[in-house]
Amino acid sequence: MPEKKALDTRIYVLDTNILLHEPLAFLSFKEHDVVVPMTVLEELDYIKDSKKDVARDARVSIRAMEDLLHDATPEQLMEGVSMQGIGAGDNAPTGSLSIFVDHALPADQHIFTSDENDNRIINTALHLQGQSSPRQVTLVTKDINMRLKAKGAGLAHVEDYRTDQLVSDIKYLSKGFHRFKGDFWGEVTAVDSRTEGRDTIHTLARDVLPEAYVNEYLLDDTEHFAGVVESVNEQEIDVLDLGYERLMGHRAWGISPKNIGQAMALHSLLDPHIDLVILTGPAGSGKTLLALAAALEMVVEKNMYDKIIVTRSTPEIAESIGFLPGTEEEKMAPWLAAITDSLEVLHKNDENVKGSMSYIMEKANIQFKSVNFMRGRSIQNAIVILDESQNLTASQLKTIITRCGEGTKLICSGNLAQIDSNYLSAVTSGLTYIVEKFKNFSGSATINLDGVVRSRLAEFAEEQL
Repeated sequence: MPEKKALDTRIYVLDTNILLHEPLAFLSFKEHDVVVPMTVLEELDYIKDSKKDVARDARVSIRAMEDLLHDATPEQLMEGVSMQGIGAGDNAPTGSLSIFVDHALPADQHIFTSDENDNRIINTALHLQGQSSPRQVTLVTKDINMRLKAKGAGLAHVEDYRTDQLVSDIKYLSKGFHRFKGDFWGEVTAVDSRTEGRDTIHTLARDVLPEAYVNEYLLDDTEHFAGVVESVNEQEIDVLDLGYERLMGHRAWGISPKNIGQAMALHSLLDPHIDLVILTGPAGSGKTLLALAAALEMVVEKNMYDKIIVTRSTPEIAESIGFLPGTEEEKMAPWLAAITDSLEVLHKNDENVKGSMSYIMEKANIQFKSVNFMRGRSIQNAIVILDESQNLTASQLKTIITRCGEGTKLICSGNLAQIDSNYLSAVTSGLTYIVEKFKNFSGSATINLDGVVRSRLAEFAEEQL
């Protein structure tokens, strides 16, 4: 029986980028065995002391492995140390973790002639594939070129790390709204309507929209009905009637929506009961402008929040920000030009545009912060605008979301077609992850803006290029 179990389990060889993407990734393989080549430890050692934004992730991963392996002898370390007892539940690991000394491989077993780190890791996987047959050996890496090289070198199984991937294709990602074909009321056979103050709430049978979730907007093709799901149970859903024209009539800081997508976004942005608003969509759909207009409306006009914190992350920030002159906010200004551009648009009709912008930035207490310095903070009673969030991993977004204290609203915006990270794709981006994870949270709303309103040039480019 033990031999049968051993053959059923696999051996996973991890690349460095997996442990930088998710430091505790080695605990995610359940009953299977995990091998970390010595070259990976060397790369983590180099990165942990660097100024890169992944240095912390490298340190977390090293500490976690050390906690597991600190009592093991060198022989046990190479043989494999059981991970049983770490964590609880069905996904708790029961396999082993081992360190493979890839430097000790004989020269005649090297497929590649050059001694690059990627080649050493592939050589490790190839060696284990030969030694451990018929057990399946799989190399796990987020490096697409490395996956191609490994396959070309004869490795049978190569995978991306998909534990944090919640959708198989970006077309299945929640849009935040559902559009009924034809007339909405034609789909409804029974309804119980009631009035609460100025609001009208319709109670419908769940089978009208079986996949409904809280704060999902409902539209139809007649452009008369618009509503939002207030609550969901096994039998019924409650829908707040918003009215198409009333929804389109929302205004914030002098701007009004140009399409129904912007109207839904503005409604969720101005709703004080929603703590997290996620805006996705192509370049030019109005994500940043709407977020800033709603933030100014709530801070300056309605005094609902004390300040606006604007932050974003790019792969180069950690390396480049130190070389720019000035304070942290002055260093961040080039990266957050999209915000100042939007401020300029909002005040383009003022007599003195620069004077208006300076006054509003002071009045609204707009602060530009690097996402690298958000860790450890507790942000109270503020609006946080996180721009270009498609470049963040799920763990990085978790770090930012958990900074938000009492009375803080977080607005995440991003275009999943413009990911700059070397190891993220549309389906593995942290933005995609939180869209799906927060779908059933009553304090969050997601809107996919699908119309380009920046200019006809931008609209044509988005469609044709």
